[in-house]
Amino acid sequence: MAVLVAKRTVPGFSWWRSSALSLRGSLGRSARDAARLPCLGLVCVGHRRLHTEEPVEVDFKRLEGKDEGIIEVLMCRHKARNALGHVFVSQMRELMTALSCDSAVRVVILRSLVPGVFCAGADLKERALMNHTESDLFVHSLRSLMTQIAMLPSPTIAAIDGVALGGGLEVALACDLRTAAYSAQMGLIETTRGLLPGAGGSQRLPRTVGITLAKELIFTGRRVGGQAALDMGLVNRAVEQNQAGDAAYREALSLAREILPQAPIAVRMAKEAMNRGMEVDIGSAMAIERMCYARVIPTRDRQEGMAAFIEKRPPRYTGE
Repeated sequence: MAVLVAKRTVPGFSWWRSSALSLRGSLGRSARDAARLPCLGLVCVGHRRLHTEEPVEVDFKRLEGKDEGIIEVLMCRHKARNALGHVFVSQMRELMTALSCDSAVRVVILRSLVPGVFCAGADLKERALMNHTESDLFVHSLRSLMTQIAMLPSPTIAAIDGVALGGGLEVALACDLRTAAYSAQMGLIETTRGLLPGAGGSQRLPRTVGITLAKELIFTGRRVGGQAALDMGLVNRAVEQNQAGDAAYREALSLAREILPQAPIAVRMAKEAMNRGMEVDIGSAMAIERMCYARVIPTRDRQEGMAAFIEKRPPRYTGE
């Protein structure tokens, strides 16, 4: 079944509404009617867009067949190397909102369609035109975006096939897992521009690689390659770049396929238990684990997991 996306635009903002409509059944509807329909799921490959006045800088697709449940977030601001400008951030935030309420999503991969670049960081040309108040508001929106990414219920994987600097690395740090090509370059370089990481990087990098190493990287503004990033625990996997320039994406897809067969509710609850538990003392963390565990007990997936073990067969999880 093809799925139709409606997009409604006003100055400075746009709202993506994705509806599980068959294309045949929706051809007679107006864009206004389609925009009012409820959010029932994300688009699949071959979707049709309505209202394309605003350039598409962040796209997405739902994988099919054996990869059903994997969503790819596609960063495609080619002319500005995926720089974090107003339109890019707005479209990414809208997409994160849609992903957060779609129970069919099991794994999210963030990747770039711009060769040699994951995300080059903040759009300095746009920032140069802002006054202090506008700049503060925009950085707040960046910080909110990173929080949205971090709080997605399903596991997220950043595929770093090229440069990920400043805000670009902060996007990757907001993800649960990261893969990188050896040739990729990563760094929080804000101190070289008279700034400090302001979209979560100063907090997430220490939690990822440790406080002393994070201080060294941020104080010096150093860039590191894929192998060094792997050695310090900044990325989970690093691979040699291929001729297509998408080796990190391929590795991310392989990792997503390892997650995909597992019970989706259990995976989401495990993510919540770890994320929330890391921010509190061990006693409080154990209480959080107990709460998350209790939410898994009544699920059909838990019953299926036990039955599959007893019957010596692969489980068939439905996310219920």
